[in-house]
Amino acid sequence: MTATPPPSSPFLIRDASPDDHAVIVEFNRRLAEETEGKALDPNVLDRGVARALADPGRLRYWVVERAGDHRVVAQTAISREWSDWRDGWLWWLQSVYVVAELRGQGLFKSLYQHIRDQAAAEPDVIGIRLYVEDGNIRAQQSYQALGLRPGGYSVFEELWLGQGDAG
Repeated sequence: MTATPPPSSPFLIRDASPDDHAVIVEFNRRLAEETEGKALDPNVLDRGVARALADPGRLRYWVVERAGDHRVVAQTAISREWSDWRDGWLWWLQSVYVVAELRGQGLFKSLYQHIRDQAAAEPDVIGIRLYVEDGNIRAQQSYQALGLRPGGYSVFEELWLGQGDAG
């Protein structure tokens, strides 16, 4: 488990653990509501987070906590995509959330840098990607300030909701 305090900060970045389950579920619920106006199925969300925490190869979470009271105040996760074109792993950032009262204070910047450093230290990781809601201009500006650029792709999907029970 990694634990790194952002420079000059009363916060600690660490790998999430099963003890973080409830807060990650709540942050993901808020994230869907705030950014997309979606109400997630609480049972599906609960199971999805539990599976991720049990198997970081499926989805790996990091959290930011206050050093003093250990309150989790931010999170993000990565999933991985193998690129045969580039012969390496792309880490996809997802589930980015910072509690409202602490936004704009550099928590996500520190979290992103922590994850970027870990990715860059892996010889077969070739980059980081993320998708962002078209209308979420504030997030897009934040990501561009970190050096991320539009990748030139649009996301198309076909979802089979209700099939999340498959292991």
